[in-house]
Amino acid sequence: MSARFDTGGVETPEQDAPERRSARSTWNTIKPSPKRGRPYATSLTLAFALTAVMTAVVLVVVLAIVWERQFTAYTRQNMQAIADSTSASISATIKADGEIDVTAAAEAAAAASSLSSDIVVQITDSDGHVLYDDTWATAPGAARGHTTAPSVVPTAQGALVSSPIVNASGEEVGTVRLWALGSDALLTKSDASFRSNSYGAIATAAAIATILACVIGYFVSRGMARPIQRITSTAKQIRNGDLTARTGVTGPDEIGQLGETFDDMASTIERDIKLEHRLTGDVAHELRTPLMAMQATVEAMQDGVLPADDEHFEVVASEVRRLSRLIDAMLKLSRLENGTTEFNCERTDVAYLVKSLVSSQHQLFHEKGLHLRYVDETPHGELYADVDPDLLREAIVNLMSNAMRYTNPDGWVKVSLRQDRSDILISVQDTGIGIAKEDIPQTFARFWRSDVSRERVSGGLGVGLAITKEIVDRHNGTIIVESEVGKGTTFTLRIPQRRPRKPQDK
Repeated sequence: MSARFDTGGVETPEQDAPERRSARSTWNTIKPSPKRGRPYATSLTLAFALTAVMTAVVLVVVLAIVWERQFTAYTRQNMQAIADSTSASISATIKADGEIDVTAAAEAAAAASSLSSDIVVQITDSDGHVLYDDTWATAPGAARGHTTAPSVVPTAQGALVSSPIVNASGEEVGTVRLWALGSDALLTKSDASFRSNSYGAIATAAAIATILACVIGYFVSRGMARPIQRITSTAKQIRNGDLTARTGVTGPDEIGQLGETFDDMASTIERDIKLEHRLTGDVAHELRTPLMAMQATVEAMQDGVLPADDEHFEVVASEVRRLSRLIDAMLKLSRLENGTTEFNCERTDVAYLVKSLVSSQHQLFHEKGLHLRYVDETPHGELYADVDPDLLREAIVNLMSNAMRYTNPDGWVKVSLRQDRSDILISVQDTGIGIAKEDIPQTFARFWRSDVSRERVSGGLGVGLAITKEIVDRHNGTIIVESEVGKGTTFTLRIPQRRPRKPQDK
């Protein structure tokens, strides 16, 4: 279902009533379903098939250019070898007078033509007269000793091979010519058939490869599309309000990492929305308490139940100051979270900063009946780091105030400083009420206080630790919390000594 929010109407020439003159806009809580396009699995299958087809086409083109040339050269070499062998046989039978023995030449030519019915063998003398043409053997009248016209010699380039007939003196007395019937490329029927069968085999292999590529692409695409579909389905569930939906997709590849990242994002969104709901309730609670106190006091003075004297006006004034402090703290936290708070990073002696801070707070702790001690574990009493001294001082004060608030009288609060490799560690340890193990992860949430601490009249605003966390985050540091109920808590700030300069750090 969808909801509509109207900010106003649309002014038209026909409707000019005052209530219809404002602009109108709409907003739908659920976006309409996107148009259905080609499924991812189909696209991937087609991509596999297209790849196979393109591979086959490239193979055919390469064969047509390279293999065809090589095959033609191979058949020509075979023809030339037959011609050379025939001319050599005839040369060996040359008569003493140097004339060609026609009978011996005919036998040699017949032997050559017997290799294939498509080969034509022709013998000529030195003057170019045809002495033998193997087509005469099958021509009409050949059996009666009559001859017919010789075969037409092909004139196309490369359609004919020849080999000279030489006598004992090395003089050329004739020529043997060979060609293939019905072919301008010296290809016999068997050669042409072999070539055609080769291309047929290539086409068959291409078809089989295309089919296999489609089958493989189908199953591969299904396997790849399944987790994507799960992520899409989970996104729709979250969009429709089911914040607990998760994909469950894991793995070392990109899709697995996408699924894990998506689930982490969903968990973060769920946590943030829960915190937002909780924040609304907590802010309402924190604001309601002083407002109710002021309202009750003012109404009592108006009704004459309480006198309108300085004492009761002070009650109202104190609650106003409490509200002011709460609002100031919330504004500070908001600016820190949004990154709008100016960050003045400078080289600071943290040892001096912490020591002077503890000294200034000593009297306040003494008035509360608490013992405050500073422990310097630096080797030379100095420890420099790139920090914002004002923000760091505020973070430490928040931790010390928190320790003072939840430590029983005559208890101890110890502030210590030490170095661990390239980090500085500032610890605030108390002997207070402690924090339950299950509550520690929520320590830095806004307005959060454990059930034990809520029972105490502490006067805290509940945002000090949240501010501290944001300050430490701005310093690229971390906070370590160690606590045991009834024995005390230790907060440790770990901050790098060196901080790379960033444009936003002013």
